[in-house]
Amino acid sequence: MHDAAVGFQCPSCVAEGRKQTRQARTPYGGQRSSNPQVTSLTLIAVNVGFWLAATLAGGGSSGLVQALVLRPDGGCLGVGADSADACRQVGGLWLPGVADGALWQLLTSAFLHVSVLHLLLNMVAVYVLGPQLESLLGRARFLALYLVSALSASALVMWAAPQFQGTLGASGAVFGLFAAYLVVALKVKAPLQPILVILGVNLLITVVGAGYISWQGHLGGFVGGILVALVLVYSPKRQRARWQWAGVGVWALLVLSAVAARVAVLL
Repeated sequence: MHDAAVGFQCPSCVAEGRKQTRQARTPYGGQRSSNPQVTSLTLIAVNVGFWLAATLAGGGSSGLVQALVLRPDGGCLGVGADSADACRQVGGLWLPGVADGALWQLLTSAFLHVSVLHLLLNMVAVYVLGPQLESLLGRARFLALYLVSALSASALVMWAAPQFQGTLGASGAVFGLFAAYLVVALKVKAPLQPILVILGVNLLITVVGAGYISWQGHLGGFVGGILVALVLVYSPKRQRARWQWAGVGVWALLVLSAVAARVAVLL
């Protein structure tokens, strides 16, 4: 028996009462986080951890960065060898890619930064937008938005970036957050000027820095963020969770299928 305000309650009665008590939910069906900053701070900590590891390993030219950066296909640096074994036999440095088995790069690249400024800009965006979106979506849905946006960015990099070019950074996931914020603002008829100004500035930076900024990652993350957000925000209230997770799952499978198709072309 459990102590109660008056007398005692049986454990089974308490458990049944908890089942029947409606849990606090966000506007779009997620379980309300007690502290919506925790997830964003955790993501920031992971990104900082990757940056610190890359810095200690020697920066952009280190073997660690070359292993974690997103590269559509592997290649031998400075030597015309078409496999890792052949590259090593002639004394070359093999740079792994997704097509030759480095599938982890699809996500590890989204947490990897070499430049402090690049890291700072992306993490400020996560810190500002993340808690707001988690308050609206819930922790699980926010994480799905972040990770699927990052994966969508990687998929477009696979198809539209040069075959042996390395791409890194959380910008794809951040553009997914921008897109989701825009979708929510349109849904609730909130002022659009702030998010449009931010998007305009980032678009200008992407265009001006096209030589060293991955427009493929930015565009892929933005498109992925829009589609995931549309599913999460506009799913019908009846059995909303099923619609939401089914929609996010279908898009994730389509993204992975696009990656698989690109790998098949490169092999």
